[in-house]
Amino acid sequence: MSRRLDPSSSDDSPKHVEDPSLQDYLAYCSVEAGLAANSLAAYRRDLTRLARFLAGRKLDLASAGADDLKDFIGGLYGAGMDSRSVARYLSSIRGLYRYLIDGDKVHDDPTAHLQTPRKRKSLPKYLTFDEVDRLLAAPDPDKPLGSRDTAMLQMLYATGLRVSELISLRTAELDAKTGVVRTTGKGSKTRLVPVGNSALAAVENYQTRFRGSILKKGTSEYLFVTARRTRMTRQAFWKLIRRYGVAAGIRRATTPHMIRHSFATHLLERGADLRSLQLMLGHADISTTEIYTHVLRSRMRLIYDQYHPRS
Repeated sequence: MSRRLDPSSSDDSPKHVEDPSLQDYLAYCSVEAGLAANSLAAYRRDLTRLARFLAGRKLDLASAGADDLKDFIGGLYGAGMDSRSVARYLSSIRGLYRYLIDGDKVHDDPTAHLQTPRKRKSLPKYLTFDEVDRLLAAPDPDKPLGSRDTAMLQMLYATGLRVSELISLRTAELDAKTGVVRTTGKGSKTRLVPVGNSALAAVENYQTRFRGSILKKGTSEYLFVTARRTRMTRQAFWKLIRRYGVAAGIRRATTPHMIRHSFATHLLERGADLRSLQLMLGHADISTTEIYTHVLRSRMRLIYDQYHPRS
């Protein structure tokens, strides 16, 4: 009988495992599939955890069987991991074995009978119009860092960009004359997103009055910079949003993704269609955008009550 190991016993930064199959797959994901850095890091983390689990059984990824993978997944559940996180692991594992099968390194797919856990669908958390107004007014636009933070918050709400897309924006990627920003999202896919006048005005105030003083006569290709002459980091921006959320009197913890959800929800409430929203958000599949259909159902009820003669 195989000795069972706990796949959850590792921390979130698993040690490097020298598994040729893993290294080949990650190289493929980076070079040929063109995965974004964040996606690549998640694949590396998930699959390294699996590789270390299998190494404890004197196996590598190419020689693992269905029972080994079932034990690994079972251990994740046993450690209290939720179904959404387990589903992410399973997606990473399936992608690896599809690659190994295509390369004739594995002949029988050990993931064939692994069941994808049902993910509990939760409604996206978003801010009200009043909460957004208070959040955008929280920084002081007449101070250098406050001006930058105002511009970042305005851009985030105006475009629905992911936080990684926002902090990676280069000055050349914003066309203020046409009111369009060009951004590169997941899968290295580029899209154009319109920018509203309020956000453009906030960015102009920041660029013309304060960006140079923040850089201290240095230069940077990135639009949103720090006093170290580098671009804003994800962690720093998360902390800023949290702080401004508290200052604005928002009781819930405010996050960049909450602003993205607010962008999408408020557009739908004002009559936007899902397909247009999908393009602006950069979703590869319309099913991802459909998490916002709760807004459409709510608006449908209001329209029915307002216009149906026997409502």
